[in-house]
Amino acid sequence: MGAERAQERERERERERERERTLPRIRLDLPRERRSRLLPEYDPEAFGRLSERIARFLGTGRFLVWMTLTIVVWVLWNIFAPTPLRFDEYPFIFLTLVLSLQASYAAPLILLAQNRQDDRDRVNLEQDRKQNERSIADTEFLTREIAGLRMGLGEVATRDWIRSELQDLIKEMEERRDGHRDLFPPGGDHRSDVPDR
Repeated sequence: MGAERAQERERERERERERERTLPRIRLDLPRERRSRLLPEYDPEAFGRLSERIARFLGTGRFLVWMTLTIVVWVLWNIFAPTPLRFDEYPFIFLTLVLSLQASYAAPLILLAQNRQDDRDRVNLEQDRKQNERSIADTEFLTREIAGLRMGLGEVATRDWIRSELQDLIKEMEERRDGHRDLFPPGGDHRSDVPDR
């Protein structure tokens, strides 16, 4: 009976090992393996950075100068060059196609760059808003602390208050002394009854 159980356990372990070999083990602590894709992969951040560089260049005077020079050379070449060397005759249809193609790519690249800038601005705005909330909370906390200190200082004896209290005591003592002049004559001997030690 014990031998049969041991054999059954051994068969169960063998079946478990077979299952592990056939099914890939999925571990949550490891990243999944990359799947092969039919379409080529690209890094959206790299493409976004490239689009921002292109959009920045399209918005410069240098681009306008180069584009103007290219068009002028194109037109002059196709007007004054020998006939066999001309590649785009007078209505300049090929030039129109090239400019349309450039515009059709420039517009989405500029929009992509603007969207990325909007995303950065949104993140910066959110960070600024959180910083402002923290600053307001800190300011309110410090205001409450200062108010508490002022209330606490209201109960503390200040130099002016002690001075006024001492002046009141001196006046009161002078008034008492004036009221008891007969007990202490001004020219009398004020020696103590207790002998010096």
